[in-house]
Order: sequence, then structure tokens, then C-alpha cells
Amino acid sequence: MPSTTTSPGGAAWSSPCRTWGNWDQAGAWFAGTGHPFTTVAERLKPESLFHRYTAFREGLGMEVLPLTGGDGHTFGTLAQRLRAGLPVALPAERDLTAGGVEVQFFGAATRMPAGPGLLAVHTGAALIPAIPYFEKDGWGLQFHEEITVPAEGTRKEKVAVVMQSLATVFEKGIAEHPEDWHMLQRLWLEDLEPRESRKTGETGETGETRP
Repeated sequence: MPSTTTSPGGAAWSSPCRTWGNWDQAGAWFAGTGHPFTTVAERLKPESLFHRYTAFREGLGMEVLPLTGGDGHTFGTLAQRLRAGLPVALPAERDLTAGGVEVQFFGAATRMPAGPGLLAVHTGAALIPAIPYFEKDGWGLQFHEEITVPAEGTRKEKVAVVMQSLATVFEKGIAEHPEDWHMLQRLWLEDLEPRESRKTGETGETGETRP
């Protein structure tokens, strides 16, 4: 897969997060075919769970960097790996920072982490969507064509275009394998906004409640 890209340096392949298909199996296969890669993990609590989580994936051949609580150089380390010609794998349809890039996803607004787009723009590495899914007797992993980085615009504008293109590919993959997308959290912005409590009545001067 990396040899088919037209971009210099390494390749960042991005997939919907570990709620879709068998992400770990896909990673183990990729590392086992001679492509050990670097990824980022959410810092789970308690800390002992996070260490078990990362140890398992490191045992599969992945280099796992913490999203938070590390040395503060996660983005720089990812960029170094890509510039060295090494692959990076980033789950990307769930923003864990509340500061992601707004995209349209299945007709509604949500945010996706900026990391894949920023790395593609910053390093020139190829950004390749990867779709893991289950089959009757096993599992599949589909690599899509490289996401094109616009030649014009500010860095913010380029990242926004790249992430929208990535979201569009994810939409197609989820539509083809909806039973394999296990998103059990609120994702769209309209669902994340505080909901107004329903008025059941107004309190009068005497304290009683009236409709």
C-alpha cells in the first residue's frame, strides 16, 4: 500500500475509530506484513487499564503514543515517523478533544480530530482512508485512494477540506457495512449541545405549580 502513493515520506492511514470492524486485527496484520506503525491511544482510566491497553497493542507490533498525559510531543513524534518513511495509523471519526474540525457527516455536523489532516498538510505524507469490516468467515480491510491536499488556502482551510474528504469516505464505508460500526456515544453536535429542560409548568407567587 505505501508504494502506491504519490506523496513523499511515509503514509498516514486513517480509519474510523476502534468502534468499527476489527481494528486490532487489521493493525496486527499490517504490522505482520512488515509495516510496523505508530498510533495514538486515548488515555483510559484507571491508569492500569491504559497500560494494559497499550501493552496489548504494542505486543501486536504497534508503537502506541498517548493522546494526553505524555511528554507533550505526540504530534512531533508522528511527524518524525512520517518523514522517516514510516506509516502512522490514526482512528479519526470521533473527536476526543472537543477542538476538532467540523465536518458534515451523514447530513449533520460533527467534529473529527484534526490530526490526520494536519499531518498530511504539515509533512506531505499520503493520507489513505482504511475501512475495516467483518465478513461471513473473517474480516476485511479496504484501503481507499489517497486524500488530495489542496494546493491553495491557509493551513486551516486545507485541513478542513482534507477532513471533509475523509468524512465522505467514512460515510461510504459505514453505509456499506452499517452493522460493523459500533458507535455507542453521542457524535453529532446537535446531540452534544445542552438540552433545555422541558417546562412542566410555572411556579406562582404562592409556590404552587400551574400548567
